Amino acid sequence: MNQKKKSTPRFWLCISLLICLISCLGASMIQTNFGHVTVKDLRFETESGHQMSALLFIPDTATAENPAPAIVCSHGWYNNREMQDLNYVEYARRGYVVLSIDMYGHGNSDILPAGDWWKPENNANGMYDAVKMMATLPFVDKEKIGVTGHSNGALASRTAVLLDNEAEEPLIASALLVSNDAVYTDEEGAYFNMFGNRDAGIVACQYDEFFHRTYNEDGSHTAPRDFLKQANAQSFLYFGQDPAGLESRASETIYSEEIDGKEALRVIYNPAITHPWAHFSKQVVTSSVQFFEESLSAPNPIDGNNQLWQIKVFFNALGLVGFIMFVISFAKVLLGTQCFASLKSSEEVAPAPAPQGRVKQWFWISNILASVFSFIVYMFGYSVIAGLFGSIAPQAGPAFIGIWAALCGLFSLFLLWLGKKYTKAPSDTAENGVKISLKKFGLTLVLALVVAVSAYGLVFLADYFFKTDFRLWVVTLKAFDADLIPYILLYLPLFLLYYIPNSICINSYNYFEMGKRPWINTCVNVIFNILPSVVMVAIMYGCFFISGYLPNEFFPFFGGSIIGIWLYPVIIVLAVAAVVSRKLYRATKNPYLAGIIMAVLVAIMSCTNTLTQF
Repeated sequence: MNQKKKSTPRFWLCISLLICLISCLGASMIQTNFGHVTVKDLRFETESGHQMSALLFIPDTATAENPAPAIVCSHGWYNNREMQDLNYVEYARRGYVVLSIDMYGHGNSDILPAGDWWKPENNANGMYDAVKMMATLPFVDKEKIGVTGHSNGALASRTAVLLDNEAEEPLIASALLVSNDAVYTDEEGAYFNMFGNRDAGIVACQYDEFFHRTYNEDGSHTAPRDFLKQANAQSFLYFGQDPAGLESRASETIYSEEIDGKEALRVIYNPAITHPWAHFSKQVVTSSVQFFEESLSAPNPIDGNNQLWQIKVFFNALGLVGFIMFVISFAKVLLGTQCFASLKSSEEVAPAPAPQGRVKQWFWISNILASVFSFIVYMFGYSVIAGLFGSIAPQAGPAFIGIWAALCGLFSLFLLWLGKKYTKAPSDTAENGVKISLKKFGLTLVLALVVAVSAYGLVFLADYFFKTDFRLWVVTLKAFDADLIPYILLYLPLFLLYYIPNSICINSYNYFEMGKRPWINTCVNVIFNILPSVVMVAIMYGCFFISGYLPNEFFPFFGGSIIGIWLYPVIIVLAVAAVVSRKLYRATKNPYLAGIIMAVLVAIMSCTNTLTQF
């Protein structure tokens, strides 16, 4: 029986590695179109004098003798080149040469000073640099280069078009702006056609948190779901004419007009989705495939509804599962070694007896108080925290999320102190693992770092051998360059201040018998971990879907447009954190191990998938 217990972590370690391998093989198979597309990881000096990181996809049908149409695509703010996988998978399998870039300040491209991104000399934050590079490739048809991007990637695309308007030899043949607006009027306020005789389209989401609004003189604005009714949208569909008195044009319809001797196209797609959902949407992919088929003519035309990128998503998500399994099983395997054996519990830690009286009351009261505090700090503290640190933080997202997390962690420690006063129950901090020797804590720290670094080693192996990573939409584990390590170290203390107290609360004080199944207590702790975030998302988007406006558009002190999006990965991460901490606590009676591991992993994930500026 003892031998079986010793072999179990090794067995699950092998399973986790197998799952990660299957993830890499499956994702690579899809993004290479079963071997018919070559994927290259590029680092190159651009015309504007900066290093750009990009993924280049070359179908085997694209040759110097038979050059293919090309598409440059870009992510939005706080994302990276891999976030365009739905596009580059589908474009490349249709025969387009595709370049998916890291805009400056993102991923592994150079960091620019704040505010310099859109200066003309930086070539649309790298988008126009990428277009110019594509035009030098012998297997690219220089007469058929398109640009597209999501959110600020769409801003980069439209800025590239404006720069291209000034070029002696324009390079951009078509542009599709996803979740951002075109420029509809000139400096005098008159409607104009910024795209000239190029083909142009807009994906205007009906529940976009940021764009597709018309502002009135009194400061009010229209709802994004009413965008098609507005003059800006109609002017775009009428190729820059003033739409007053003209018949209203519809979404999903491609309109054409001859401009300067060339037939040009205009279309607006109007899906009933949110801003971030546009880079995870079959409907948007169908629209973009249709647009570029009409504009550039795919060498290998395939119906837009025929999509494989979702299979890649499945394999990438499978890698996340394998990654978490590796973290737990590898830690347990190391606990069986001589070096870390002293951290292992002599037997699996069992839950404490079900609490009674004030102890039971305090469990529910403290969790409700913690949830309310989390809600208030996030929703109402955003403007304060952003105002204090937004202008000096090199990474705004990790700074705000980290400060919020740290405040919640400190508040949970305050609740533990208050709970002792309220319940008057004796608490053996040595017995529940809170009290720990300095030597044991040091060994815990070493083990946590070994596990976290080894786990991320899998991510780098996936990148090196397969050019894949582990991700599900906005939850992303990706390889990164060493220049991001200082930012990880900068924000790590904030995450330590949350995940260590969180592990202590969940395991040392709230691990007890609840119901007839041992997993019920874990589930309740998971629910309380994610409850504030779920409630905030429900309030924000419930209001948006009902009224067409976000809550902060009625009450400016109520958060901001971006913070709902930032909560998507938080919900998943906090659920995983509760499970990981429980698994490792049962093996060690040590709440610090999982807390440190999760803090390191979350700090890396946060700081390598965001905008960096100086």
